[in-house]
Amino acid sequence: MDVLGVLNLGEVAGYFSKMAMFPVFDLAYYIVSILYLKYEPGSVEVSRRSPVASWLCAMLYCFGSYILADIMLGVCPLDYFQHNSHILLASAVWYLIFYCPLNLFYKCVAFLPIKLVLVALKEVVRTRKIAAGVHHAHHAYHHGFLIMVITGYVKGSGVALMSNFEQLLRGVWKPETNEILNMSFPTKASLYGAILFTLQEAHILPVAKSTLICVFTLFMATSKVFMTARHSHGSPFALIESWVCHVLFGSPLASDDDHHAPAAPAASPKTKEELSEGTRKRKSKKAE
Repeated sequence: MDVLGVLNLGEVAGYFSKMAMFPVFDLAYYIVSILYLKYEPGSVEVSRRSPVASWLCAMLYCFGSYILADIMLGVCPLDYFQHNSHILLASAVWYLIFYCPLNLFYKCVAFLPIKLVLVALKEVVRTRKIAAGVHHAHHAYHHGFLIMVITGYVKGSGVALMSNFEQLLRGVWKPETNEILNMSFPTKASLYGAILFTLQEAHILPVAKSTLICVFTLFMATSKVFMTARHSHGSPFALIESWVCHVLFGSPLASDDDHHAPAAPAASPKTKEELSEGTRKRKSKKAE
């Protein structure tokens, strides 16, 4: 108790939940988002051929969640673009990542130790956006729990949900990459986080919002840093999801997929020509 009293975790969580995101955390968010944009195939060519299209894609990566959430709540989708400082900061990051001489800025932020720090800071912003989305929906729809979950989910992973539209701006069409069909870890975590914050907002989950923000941020930052360091695209939820889907929906378990791996194709049967050729060779050997 003395240790907890000295640490005063409640005040720490309260201070953390009220920290300003601009400019440090937002800067990290923009850097990592546009860094992932540059990883996309053909994005560098688009930046040389059409800088306007590249800039629009970068703005979608940075502000796509706000645009999609505003459309859902009946707000002007351009509303967030009134924040000139955010637009200028994101535009400066886009220019440095794509056009900095000798790719110096890109090489610095892509350096793994620096990238891990930036990834952790980005998850702080993601958690705040989920909590803010749920809170915003709660004010508009006090008992609309599903609307709260969807809004928080979109705020946390809106850019991934708009990936197909962003691909069209780059002249690419890959419907199989739909995030709903193949949900990544951040998208799944945003959904689960939106559910938790909705339960907290409805006073069903007996936890202070500041504590939930602190705990969920710690989980997200730790998971993403660990996955980025290992270059992993898996999910900490994979085992639980596999069992739940197996029980509720009859989906095969992950282990079942391994057991039912396709067998190596059998050797094709010899044709008549090959068989007759082999017979002729045997006859010639006997004759010799």
